[in-house]
Amino acid sequence: MSEWLVLAIGMAIACAVVLAIVSLNHRRVGDDDDPSETPDVIEYMTMMIGVIYAIVIGLAIAGVWEARGAAQDDARREAQALHEISERVQVYPAAVRDRTRADIDSYVTYVVRKEWPRMVSDGELTPRGAVLLDKVRRDVTDFVPKTDLANQAYQPVVDQVGIVDDARNAREQNASPTMPGMVWFGLVAGALVAVGLIFTLQIRRSRRELLLAGLYSALLAFLLFLIWDLDAPFGHSAADSTGAFLALFPKA
Repeated sequence: MSEWLVLAIGMAIACAVVLAIVSLNHRRVGDDDDPSETPDVIEYMTMMIGVIYAIVIGLAIAGVWEARGAAQDDARREAQALHEISERVQVYPAAVRDRTRADIDSYVTYVVRKEWPRMVSDGELTPRGAVLLDKVRRDVTDFVPKTDLANQAYQPVVDQVGIVDDARNAREQNASPTMPGMVWFGLVAGALVAVGLIFTLQIRRSRRELLLAGLYSALLAFLLFLIWDLDAPFGHSAADSTGAFLALFPKA
């Protein structure tokens, strides 16, 4: 069963139960009910809805903020590991060193210029990027060290390649938006309900009330926009999140 169908059934059952209880209670009490003797629950319900929606908004902002931070950390980890490889192969023979650095530059350039825009738009990486990274891995692992210095540097360089691969896989997993569609439905529906409650309080057309209503609605719109903007872990354009690569590889 679809989660949307479960949600619709659950909401319909909840509404039906509440309306049925109110209707039965009204029939039981009949005309003897005096509304003046019962507390006004409108303000209480309005306050509770506002508090609950504020909690949901706060959790949503915290979730997308944490996801963006994790995605940016993975990008920095990948770029830093590539930079470490490029620096540590300094003790390798010139031919191996130059080939490894050239393949690293090719990989970084492709990632920044080609793969990153596709990752931002489609939420997936490209096979070409994996091929270029595999070339870097072969450059490192196929080398047979013949000096003590090269032998000491060999294993740390191989480990850095593993870090790059792990960070690349994490980058692919974090490329998709964080918030599922059902959460967005709740956020938008909650905003409509929160704004709609303004009219249940019999708002008048005084300047003060109109100003507060406008600011309240604008605040909700800003919070929803903030969540939408942070919902893309790597931003909405390649320039938003490639700074880690460009800082270490300016030529890219």
